Amino acid sequence: MTSSLAPTLAIIGGGQLARMLAQPAIALGLPLRLLSEAQGGSAAQVIVDHEVGDYRDLATLHHITRGCAVVTFDHEHVPTAHLHDLESGGIAVRPGPEALVHAQDKGVMRARLSELGVPCPRHALVTTAEEVAAFGFPAVLKTTRGGYDGKGVWVAWSLEDCADAFSTAAAAGVQILAEELVDFRRELSALVARSPSGQAAAYPVVESTQVDGVCREVIAPAPDLDPELAGQAQAIALRIAGALGVTGILAVELFETTDGRILVNELAMRPHNTGHWSQDGAVTSQFENHLRAVMDLPLGSPLPRARWTVMVNILGGASETGRLYDGYPHAMARDPFLRVHLYGKELRPGRKVGHVNAYGDDLDDCLERARHAAAWFRGDLGNESE
Repeated sequence: MTSSLAPTLAIIGGGQLARMLAQPAIALGLPLRLLSEAQGGSAAQVIVDHEVGDYRDLATLHHITRGCAVVTFDHEHVPTAHLHDLESGGIAVRPGPEALVHAQDKGVMRARLSELGVPCPRHALVTTAEEVAAFGFPAVLKTTRGGYDGKGVWVAWSLEDCADAFSTAAAAGVQILAEELVDFRRELSALVARSPSGQAAAYPVVESTQVDGVCREVIAPAPDLDPELAGQAQAIALRIAGALGVTGILAVELFETTDGRILVNELAMRPHNTGHWSQDGAVTSQFENHLRAVMDLPLGSPLPRARWTVMVNILGGASETGRLYDGYPHAMARDPFLRVHLYGKELRPGRKVGHVNAYGDDLDDCLERARHAAAWFRGDLGNESE
């Protein structure tokens, strides 16, 4: 008798991105298997077929992917050599190691994007503070590997400001990339999905607000963005996805400069915080399209369902007491159209523990509703009005 089950997809990494892949996987009838970093982690709470292990251990990766058709990722930190080994064993790694290395290593990314003629900030690999001085202050210093959410990033205005960056890089065995401090008007994000067969879909370009390197809110689409610049951003994202052979979601984080240009800041090859709005604001969410892409299924429409969608992250406040669940009665009663997504994480100051989406025809109304709800869950409504 032929099994009616679809091929099994392995996910490496048990954070909230893997958790949010579970819901569209249920609708698609797609079995998931998870490698989680910890028991009771965000994704392990909702994906039954899971094990706890170290993604840096090759034997563990072979064990968790045995019998799976495809493997994909909640983060970009799996060693590149391990991904090549999985590929040689016959499993489809999506995105593949040749693509993923550009999201893992900022030096590799900058070199390749420069070859492609993609507009980027001025940059150089540096080994000493003196080389940073020769590059020019002020400079943004980044570890080439391992940084995220503002970690592994420093702004250097002098030789003395370089010390922490180089000591951190030396301890981690990575390099330092120096970039110009861009004079930008705002940050944008262009999200695309791409399948192995080459089909691609581009979401509306969004505006993101970062605080201390952490995404605080997203507006979709980016307000008052010149249509020509929006098209240019989407074209850049699609070009990068094709040239690098990306499979799945590619997020291209961008600077819109004060003189009207766009520059590529970072790449992520997985569902991304700037795409969370799509869960409730797009015909097909980034999570469903990531699943469709890595399984080589036809992609869904990325078009918005409403004129505006605002996503605001819920970050842990100064207090670690209380339950996020207790925020539901007020938030839901005040705004029946609000969509709340909690990650099943323990409260910790500054930690992403959920997000809210508000959509509608009036941007100011969407902003107020989403900001109020996120502030209510954080417990810091001191300056908010009801």
